[in-house]
Amino acid sequence: MSADTTVTIYYGPLTWFEEQLGEEEYEGLLDIVYERDEANRRYTHVVEGQTPAEEEPAERPGHVVAESSDYASLNEHVITNFAGLVRSINPEHLHLHNPPMQVHAQLNRSYSTDVKQYDYPAVTRDVLIQFRDGFGDHLVGQADVKELLLAALYPLTTTRRTRPVVLMFYGPSGVGKTETAQFVNNLLSGTLLRKQFSMFHNDKFASYLFGGAHSEPSFAHDLLDRESGVILIDEFDKANSVFHSAFYQLFDDGVFEDKNYRVTLGPSLIICTSNYSSEDEIRQALGEALYSRFDSLVRFNPLSKDEIRRVIDRLVENRFTKLAREEQERVSADDLKFRLYPLADQPGNVRKLGKMVDQVIALTLVRAVLSESLQSAAADA
Repeated sequence: MSADTTVTIYYGPLTWFEEQLGEEEYEGLLDIVYERDEANRRYTHVVEGQTPAEEEPAERPGHVVAESSDYASLNEHVITNFAGLVRSINPEHLHLHNPPMQVHAQLNRSYSTDVKQYDYPAVTRDVLIQFRDGFGDHLVGQADVKELLLAALYPLTTTRRTRPVVLMFYGPSGVGKTETAQFVNNLLSGTLLRKQFSMFHNDKFASYLFGGAHSEPSFAHDLLDRESGVILIDEFDKANSVFHSAFYQLFDDGVFEDKNYRVTLGPSLIICTSNYSSEDEIRQALGEALYSRFDSLVRFNPLSKDEIRRVIDRLVENRFTKLAREEQERVSADDLKFRLYPLADQPGNVRKLGKMVDQVIALTLVRAVLSESLQSAAADA
């Protein structure tokens, strides 16, 4: 083992990790492993009476790098003896991005390791002001939500808070729960980490939450790779109750650990959305142990007819500004709104309004284009 190998472990998003590497030239760990495997598969034929050519000793690698996704390409036995792999490669500098716990522990025993952590965007008082002033421009109605969220977000602006604020957004579909989470995230920057639990209804969900093979996707790994300080768990009510215990430590202390990875969130924001209709329903469905771990339960109310019309106005105006000039000349924004207003009288259409607006605009445009074609053909005749 070369004692002068320096090891640096980075925990955070890939974009930040790449920035930390700077302009240094580096070799990928996987490339080195693949080259070694290829060399081991080569055969050397020696002709009797001839002296075989001596192979030149391999040059010691300078900066060797492994990204978060690279470990999944390594066999299990390589992970369990990762320190041995490093000794055989003998790099001058080793840079590891979000490695499994086992890898980190091995290197700690064999090398002096330096650990760097990414500082996630934090909620500040300026963010609270931007949220207060911009809420109405991003969401129709839900005035109570704005006040509840301002109160819930405030602890994140203080140095006293060292763990996440955990919120439950509940209410009917299509009234702004997910949009509100995205709005908060946009104020902080970074791609929102969004997980939809309705997609997990099989045994893969257990390995995703509790950890399976190191090569399999996992929630802990996704938390390490995230760019944002906001974590959105959509449709939390769709997760089977047998998995609720997986969130106890995460909601209490901001720590999530499976068999391969461990992540500490710090003062982040976790938002769970659901279609529960009341706090009592949440308590009964989740149980007291999980229910009591939410810092705040934020109710989103159904939109009134006038509010749905305001949503239609915004959608039409937004879509209209994105049309080409010749397309804008073929449709009327006011006419589109008038044709879509009856949707406000029909329940269950709020989430589909955007698609309905797109369909009406497309239908209006195609009719106009076909009509112009017919008129042109008649004129030519």
